[in-house]
Amino acid sequence: RDLMDIAVKMTREKEMAKVGHRAEDAAEERILDALLPPPPRGVGFTAESEPASKDSDTRQKFRKMLREGKLDDKEIEVEVQAIPMGVEIMAPPGMEEMTNQLQGMFQNMSGNRQKTKKLKVKDAFRLLTDEEAAKMLDEEEMKSRALEAVEQHGIVFLDELDKVARQSGATGADVSREGVQRDLLPLVEGSTINTKYGMVKTDHILFIASGAFHVCKPSDLIPELQGRFPIRVELKSLTTEDFVRILTEPDASLTSQYTALIGTEEVKLTFTESGVRRLAEVAFQVNENTENIGARRLHTVMERLLETVSFDASDKSGSSFEVDAEYVDEHLAELARDEDLSRYIL
Repeated sequence: RDLMDIAVKMTREKEMAKVGHRAEDAAEERILDALLPPPPRGVGFTAESEPASKDSDTRQKFRKMLREGKLDDKEIEVEVQAIPMGVEIMAPPGMEEMTNQLQGMFQNMSGNRQKTKKLKVKDAFRLLTDEEAAKMLDEEEMKSRALEAVEQHGIVFLDELDKVARQSGATGADVSREGVQRDLLPLVEGSTINTKYGMVKTDHILFIASGAFHVCKPSDLIPELQGRFPIRVELKSLTTEDFVRILTEPDASLTSQYTALIGTEEVKLTFTESGVRRLAEVAFQVNENTENIGARRLHTVMERLLETVSFDASDKSGSSFEVDAEYVDEHLAELARDEDLSRYIL
């Protein structure tokens, strides 16, 4: 059901992007109508006033100013669709259809009412663009496309599968773990799931499972589930080079996060290349000596390394710190060498 919700959201975003230009043009016309309202009806022979032309010189001047952003901060009154009353209904599994009907009934009670809001032009343009784009979408067609995308191209990732495997050699009944495996079996084999968007078949959905399998083995899973995952791949432990890449290559790497965090106190924090490499070596060494928890080790090592800087940052505004190999050795070398101490601190 979550996969179907995501597919509908992605399909809606794609369809709204396709009609984006048309929606922007329609929103632009509505804003110009609000900026240039038609003249009031007169009396007598002038009762029937001519509608304002969309190609008038004044309208074109305002259109140019609008596109150049000169009217962004001007406030206007626009009519927008009122947000329907939201009603959350809790229902047991298998009764989603009834829940959807009740929610639709409560939303239809409010109808398609319009309400007048006073907004700045830039905010009104964004709101009206979304409203116009929603009018151009065919909801039924969009749902059918999302349904097809889930059935033909859906991918489900099952993490921590080893937690539902029974440890080999264990005595006593472990019904709960085996029960979870038997609940997963119909989904992986192929079944029909009832969602609020319709019936979804899982026959062609790709299922990928992963697990550490430190305590148990893949063969400890029930035979039926083992047969549904025929391709097995064993991953190698992270090396020092992997840790260096993790610390430097991502846009939101740990080094960037801590630099921005310390920067909020107006303290400049920089990491040298030698400091990053030494930090990666310490994380790798601690993983080898104690329990190997992968890249999660970097969080504890970084927190311990910058503990003093983080604590004193508010009192050292305007200063700068450089994390190099010597700084890392000064704060972490003793912990990395002492295996007993690193078990409790790192």
